[in-house]
Amino acid sequence: MDVETADPRPTPQQVRRALARAERGAALDPAEATALLAATGPELDRLCAAAAKVRDAGLVAAGRPGVVTYSPKVFIPVTRLCRDRCHYCTFVETPGQAAREGRAPYLSPDEVLDIARQGAELGCLEALFTLGDRPEDRWPEARAWLDEQGYDSTLAYVRALAVQVLEETGLLPHLNPGVMSWEEMNRLKPVAPSMGMMLETTSTRLHETRGLAHFGSPDKDPAVRLRVLEDAGRLSIPFTTGLLVGIGETLEERADTIFALRATSRAYGAVQEVIVQNFRAKPDTAMRHIDDLDLDEYRAAIAVTRIVLGPKARVQAPPNLVDLAECRALLDAGVDDWGGVSPLTPDHVNPERPWPSLERLRAVTAECGFELAARLTIHPEHVRAALGSGAPWLDPRVAGHVAALATEDGLARPGVRPVGRPWQEPDGGFESAGRTDLHAAVDTEGRSEDRRSDFSEVYGDWDSVRDAAATTGLVDGAPAVLHSEGRDALAAAEADPGGLSDEHALTLMTAEGPLLEQVCRLADDLRREVVGDDVTYVVNRNINFTNVCYVGCRFCAFAQRRTDADAFSLSLDQVADRAQEAWELGATEVCMQGGIDPELPATAYFDLVTAVKQRVPEMHVHAFSPMEVVNGTARTGLSIEDFLIKAREAGLGSLPGTAAEILDDEVRWVLTKGKLPARTWIEVVSTAHRVGIPTTSTMMYGHVDNPRHWVGHLRVLAGIQDRAREAGVGGFTEFVPLPFVHTSAPIYLAGVARPGPTLRDNLAVHAMARILLHGRIDNIQTSWVKLGVEGTRAMLRAGANDVGGTLMEETISRMAGSEHGSAKTVAELEEIGAGIGRPVVERTTTYAPRSSPAPDRGLGIGDGR
Repeated sequence: MDVETADPRPTPQQVRRALARAERGAALDPAEATALLAATGPELDRLCAAAAKVRDAGLVAAGRPGVVTYSPKVFIPVTRLCRDRCHYCTFVETPGQAAREGRAPYLSPDEVLDIARQGAELGCLEALFTLGDRPEDRWPEARAWLDEQGYDSTLAYVRALAVQVLEETGLLPHLNPGVMSWEEMNRLKPVAPSMGMMLETTSTRLHETRGLAHFGSPDKDPAVRLRVLEDAGRLSIPFTTGLLVGIGETLEERADTIFALRATSRAYGAVQEVIVQNFRAKPDTAMRHIDDLDLDEYRAAIAVTRIVLGPKARVQAPPNLVDLAECRALLDAGVDDWGGVSPLTPDHVNPERPWPSLERLRAVTAECGFELAARLTIHPEHVRAALGSGAPWLDPRVAGHVAALATEDGLARPGVRPVGRPWQEPDGGFESAGRTDLHAAVDTEGRSEDRRSDFSEVYGDWDSVRDAAATTGLVDGAPAVLHSEGRDALAAAEADPGGLSDEHALTLMTAEGPLLEQVCRLADDLRREVVGDDVTYVVNRNINFTNVCYVGCRFCAFAQRRTDADAFSLSLDQVADRAQEAWELGATEVCMQGGIDPELPATAYFDLVTAVKQRVPEMHVHAFSPMEVVNGTARTGLSIEDFLIKAREAGLGSLPGTAAEILDDEVRWVLTKGKLPARTWIEVVSTAHRVGIPTTSTMMYGHVDNPRHWVGHLRVLAGIQDRAREAGVGGFTEFVPLPFVHTSAPIYLAGVARPGPTLRDNLAVHAMARILLHGRIDNIQTSWVKLGVEGTRAMLRAGANDVGGTLMEETISRMAGSEHGSAKTVAELEEIGAGIGRPVVERTTTYAPRSSPAPDRGLGIGDGR
C-alpha cells in the first residue's frame, strides 16, 4: 500500500466502543465496522466470538445447527483469455502463451465434458465454469475461434457448454464469467442453477489510479460490478459474490464493500453466499512484492462481514488459501462454508495452493465442533424455496437436475452420483404450464385476496424500495410556472412543436390553469391538422393467456404465483376459441399478453400465434410485450432479431409497446424488480421495426415519477421513431399514455407510490404527447379502461384521436382496481365521440380504414360472450 494512501488506524477507544456494541447485538454503522476491522489481540478474539455467535444462531434458524458446508466440484477453465489486466492475476494468459503451450483459446466441448465426466465419477456435483471477461473484445484470436465454432460471444459458448454438461453428466453448472448484462444473465439462467462474480472491492481508487490493483481493467469498475449484483437480484438468480481483502484497499474501503454487499443482499435476497478471500502474492505479477494478508487482519475481515451481514448470510472462506491449521481460526471468526473443494482439478485461479483433502478438512471442521456436509451449487435455502414453495430461484429446465441431487432440507443427497438428464421444459408442453380452466380471475369480478400469497417476498425488500423511490424526485403537485416562462414556451411550441427544447417542454408539461388550457388547445389543433376530427377505434379482443408471473413488478395486481387462487392459464385451444369467437363478432385483432411464467415451454409464443392463425387466418395478431420477447429469447436461445423473425413467420402482425412504464432505469427499478432495463425495451422495439414488425408505444405515469421523467420518456420515443424513419422502416403506429391505477397495486399498498395521476397530469401528458411527437407519431390513444367516458372525452379534446379497442375482456386493469369496465360495444364507443360532436370510425390495427363495418353490431360486441 502506498504511504500516501494508507488510512489512519482507528484508535483503541473506537475499537472498544464498536466491540461493545457488536457484543450487545447492536446494528453497526460503517465507521464502527471500520474500527472493528482494526481489532487485534484480545479485542480480536472477542470480535470473533461475537461473530461466531451470530453464525451459530443463523445455522439454528436454517435448520442445520453445527453444520458447515462445502461443494464438491470440478473447475472448468473455459478460457484463460481476458480483456482485463488485474495486477495480481496469474490465471489470465495471452493467445501467444496458449499457443506456445499447445492450447486453443478455449477448451473444446469434448475437453469440458471429459473434465465433467471425471468429476461426476469422483462424486462431484458442481461444474464451476471459470473464465476471463469478454476476451473477444480484446483478442482477435478469441473472436476468430468463436466465429469458427459458430458462436457470437463467449457467453453464448458458455451457455451451450452448460447445456451439454447438464445433459451428458448431470453436474450442476455454476457460471462465473465475470461481468454480465441483465440480458445475458436472463439468457443464462435457464442453463445454470447459480452464477457468481466477486465484487472484490468498492474502491474506485484502486480502479482509477495508475499502478494500483485494478487499473486498466474495465470490468473491475465497482459501479459496473454492483450493477451485476443488482441485476442478478432482479432476475432472482442465486448468486455468489464476495470481497478480496488485502489488494491495497483501506479499512474504510473494506467496510464500504461489506455494507454494499449487505445492501444488495437485503434488497433482493439473491446473494446466496459471500466469500471473504485473502490476497496471496504470486510470482510474475505486478503485485508480487506486496505482503500476503496477515491472518489476524483476515480474521477481523471475516468476523466483521459475518456481523454486518447477519445470521441469514452464508460466509465462505477458501480453505486452500491458508494453512490447514489456520482453518480453525476462520471457523472461529464466523465462517460456515468452505466453498468448492475438488478431488480432481486445481484451483486454477490459485494453482500454487492445493486443496486440502476432504478427510483432513472434515477432521479440522470436527475439531471445532462442526459437522461437514456437502451442498449443491445452489445453497439449501434457495433449493428449498424453489422446489418447495415455487419461488423463482430455478428455471424449470434445471429444477429437475437440482431435485435429483438434493435432500428435503436442500443439501446434497448423501452418496448421490449425478446422471445426465434432458435439458428441456417440463413434460406436456404448453398444456402443462399451469391451470387450463377458465378461472375466476377471468370470468368473475373482483379478487379472492387483496394480495398475492408471496407479497412479502416476490417484490424484494420494501425498505430498499422506499429508499430508491426517494431518489426519483417524486412530486405530488406541479411546480408553479411564471407567466413569462409559459408564454415563451407556448410560442416555441406553436412555432415548432416537435422541436421543442427540454426546458420549454417541462414548462408546458407542468402547466396549470389558463396555460394548461392553451396547451390543450394547441394539441387539439395539431390533432385536427394531422388526422382530422375522426375518433378511431379497432374491434379487438384482449386475450391474457396467463397471469402466472414471477417478475415482481411492484405496480401489477394482475400477476399471481402458480398456487394462488386467482392464478389462471389458458390452453392453446381456449386461446384459439376466443380468437374465433371474436372474429365471428366482427373483431379484426386479438391482443395477446401474459405473465412471465417460468414454466411456459420454449415455443410457447410461437405456438400461441400459430394457434390463432390456424383457426382464424385473417385475424391480426397483436401480441407480446418486449418483456415477453426477452423471455422468449432466454428460453429459446435465439437472438432478439431471430426470435422476432420467427414470430413474424408464425403470423405475428404487430407488437404492443407495453412494459415501457417509464424509460428511465432510476424509476424502473423502483416500479419493478426483475423487468427488462430501458435499453433492452428500446432494443426490442427498434429490432421489431427493423424486421418489419410495427409496434405501439406506451408510458405508464403517476406513481413515483415526475414531469421531467415524462418529457424524457417522450424524447426517447421520438428518437426511436426518427431512427426508424431514417432507416426507411415502419415504426410506432400510436402512443398510448397509461395512467397508473393504484387501487390494488403492491407499490401503493406498501405506501411507496402516490394514488395515480391527477386530471391535470392526464391532460398535460396527452397534450404534450401530441405536441412533442408531432411529425413522428400521428396517433395518440386514450384509455377508456383507465379514464372512463368523461375522462376519455377530456383527453380527446386535448390532442388524442383514438380510443383503442372494444377489448371484449380486459383483465389487467380490472385486477389493478379500474372501475370503468373491461369491454365496450361499438355503440358505446360511438357515444363517447357523439358526446363531443366527433364522428367515430372503425380502423385496423395499423390505422387503415376498415373496408367493411364489423358484423353483428346489434349483438353488442364485448357483451361478455
